[in-house]
Amino acid sequence: MDWIKEQTRKLHRELIEMRRDFHEHPELGFEEHRSAEIVEKYLQNLGLTTKRVAKTGVVAMIEGDPKGPVIMLRADMDALPVQEENKVDYASKNPGVMHACGHDAHMTMLLGAAKILTEMEEPLKGSVKLVFQPDEENAGALPMIEDGVLENPKVDCALGVHIWTPLPSGTIGVSSGGIMSGLDVFQMRVKGYGGHSGYPETARDPIIAASDIVVSAQRIQTREISSMKPMTLVFGKINGGSKANIIPDEVTLEGSIRTLYDDREDPPINRLKSLAENVAKVHHCECELTWVRENIPLINDEKLVNEILPVAKEVLEDEEKVLPYRTMASEDFSEFTARIPGVFLFLGTGNEGKETHFPHHNPRFNIDEDVLPQGVELYVKGAMKYLESIVKA
Repeated sequence: MDWIKEQTRKLHRELIEMRRDFHEHPELGFEEHRSAEIVEKYLQNLGLTTKRVAKTGVVAMIEGDPKGPVIMLRADMDALPVQEENKVDYASKNPGVMHACGHDAHMTMLLGAAKILTEMEEPLKGSVKLVFQPDEENAGALPMIEDGVLENPKVDCALGVHIWTPLPSGTIGVSSGGIMSGLDVFQMRVKGYGGHSGYPETARDPIIAASDIVVSAQRIQTREISSMKPMTLVFGKINGGSKANIIPDEVTLEGSIRTLYDDREDPPINRLKSLAENVAKVHHCECELTWVRENIPLINDEKLVNEILPVAKEVLEDEEKVLPYRTMASEDFSEFTARIPGVFLFLGTGNEGKETHFPHHNPRFNIDEDVLPQGVELYVKGAMKYLESIVKA
């Protein structure tokens, strides 16, 4: 057994204890005060200097050859506004807040990686920037970037690992190109003219207009966007009216658009806006559409993916369990990969026997803690591989 794999396995009990402590004390975005203090103390005990970035974010450097490249290893820290339903002794103690997406495991794995990287006998061929990011669920990467996390020293590439229940434990998912979707969340106000259902011709019915918009909008995905460009357009909320015999003045709709390709030159949201406004006009109504871009698509760098593939196979000791994988979920690691080359991997943790197969953001979400050493090993060997490959290039 190689030294790194041996060390990660020796850390297993410590990793479990640390992950359960984080899980027991979840904190929402930019409120990760306790988590940040634990991260800082752990890193400082390793002899590293830490600094705060973007309120509750923590950054530290493991310095190797000063002439070498810099790789960023990132873990997110925030929990979700979910009431936990797991009957475990480490269940959340904070009512209505839960680590329902694996960020407790991500912090733990990166701390474990930091411990091993600082104990290496051979000096690193470059430096490793450890980044513990707040508020991933609401795009906390941008505040970190604005605070200079990619500078001083300048970061050359980035690596992220995400615990993933849709994949079985003992597998790793990785692909090049678009692997997680961009996300636009939109709101519509369809305004008409209210009236009596007994003589509807005197009204301008926003319910009919809104219904037509919902149906017509599906053409954007099936007729206006190439089938080679994956996207989804979903209306998740409609609200209007107060009584069966009253035609309301207004209907509101909310939904989302997800794209698994770089859509900056021709965003589908622009097509939806134009379609909605024109369909509303047909019904003598008006439509106002507003939206927020929550995430851009996460694009994995092809060269870096090719570098990580043999590492993933070595970690699992079975090349057939390293799988191509993409998802229409979103992740703000995309903000980093839009600025520097990066790769994001999915570490399978789904196991029905251990009840760790529930979806992310579900109140029964949990992880298979046996994969924690694999995540540590991915971070460590991934960092070393990239530093070596960049130096050779």
